[in-house]
Amino acid sequence: EIASLLSLYGGQFCGEQEIRVNSPFWILNIPSEEMARGLMKRTVCAKSIFELWGHGRSAGELYASLKNYPTDKMLPYLQSDSTYKVHIHTFNKTLTQAQKIKKIDALEFLPFKGKVNLKNPEHIFWILEDYGMNPNDVPEEPIHLYFGRWIADGQRELIESYSVKKRHFIGNTSMDACLSFIMANHGRVKPNDIVYDPFVGTGGLLISSAHFGAYVCGTDIDYNTIHGLGKASRKNQKWRGPDENIRANLRQYGLEKYYLDALVADSSRPIWRKGMLFDAIITDPPYGIREAPRRMGSQKETVKSVERSAENHFFVSSSYHLSDIFFDLLKFGAEYLVMGGRLVYWLPIYRPEYTEEIIPRHPCLKLISNCEQMLSSHTSRRLITMEKVKEFKDQDENSYLLDGQYMPYRGHNSFREKYFSGVTKRIAKDEKDNQK
Repeated sequence: EIASLLSLYGGQFCGEQEIRVNSPFWILNIPSEEMARGLMKRTVCAKSIFELWGHGRSAGELYASLKNYPTDKMLPYLQSDSTYKVHIHTFNKTLTQAQKIKKIDALEFLPFKGKVNLKNPEHIFWILEDYGMNPNDVPEEPIHLYFGRWIADGQRELIESYSVKKRHFIGNTSMDACLSFIMANHGRVKPNDIVYDPFVGTGGLLISSAHFGAYVCGTDIDYNTIHGLGKASRKNQKWRGPDENIRANLRQYGLEKYYLDALVADSSRPIWRKGMLFDAIITDPPYGIREAPRRMGSQKETVKSVERSAENHFFVSSSYHLSDIFFDLLKFGAEYLVMGGRLVYWLPIYRPEYTEEIIPRHPCLKLISNCEQMLSSHTSRRLITMEKVKEFKDQDENSYLLDGQYMPYRGHNSFREKYFSGVTKRIAKDEKDNQK
């Protein structure tokens, strides 16, 4: 998420910090405080950002680093007519109040001229201490220390204020608010973008993009979901209310003006005019666990079922394999994304068989990131972010069929069976343990 926002606002990771993925503290090079504030107005993963005045692997190194920091950069925040306070944050260790005061007093060599104000200071300074990641092996002294001026906090309160628990219209697979904002940030969604979700469901992913000022739209094959009809997903509620729909969700958060529309359509069939239409495609395709993947069929195809929807709408649905879903999605992104636009989607995988080679590829799309979220001991899903780097040509339409990666991924068409095989084994083990 941070890497995507840095590419949007400007800045980069500093040296070895880029590979210190297990550290809770990262050092970034950002050109201005304004850019830093812009980044923090977006992130839900980062807690706070600071102007770094000094750091080191010991207290002595930290103090030496602070003494080398240019005084002219410090003085604007240390004037006699200003107020300040100093915070201490330790990662993986708890300090007593006396220990904290001792560490703060050790900074008396800094030219503080203002008055201490603990309730409403103009400037806040932080000492950050890193005691490693292992709670069973906490060192006596920190492995790294940082001191800096607080600039801004992240947007973690969005997770609570946009919680699915409080949302008007939800379904069985409505995306968690935190993950929705992370996906929008991976997609580098910005004001006046057009963002599309081909498996829109109840529109959870549209909300986060609209919050960042993008115009949003989507399609779904399920007529009842698009129109807010049928059985409710909420406990103790039998049927959906008359105003339970995607538009009502956006209205709930004051974002209705960003809602273009949602259409009943099959993502595997072309409905859009040719051209680069979307700045980002952000979606969570069905895996076949809670919602069955399906597409429009024809009488010539092997018919799975004929369903009747509300208001006498009929359609023939046929099976839609996972491999086909994702390759259709990549082909669509390659054709309809603007240059530099991003495709962000979840890819379910069976962990014992996972290798990076089975991630679907397309010659017009570059893989930017691949992040894992565990679902169980044997399954997980990967958040895949791809960027359009090449203009789509007709010869690119079926290029994946020539790629050796297509065949390995077809093995994941049985993801549902593998997912539930693990559940069945766990239930059997629990029953066996209970009999002992």
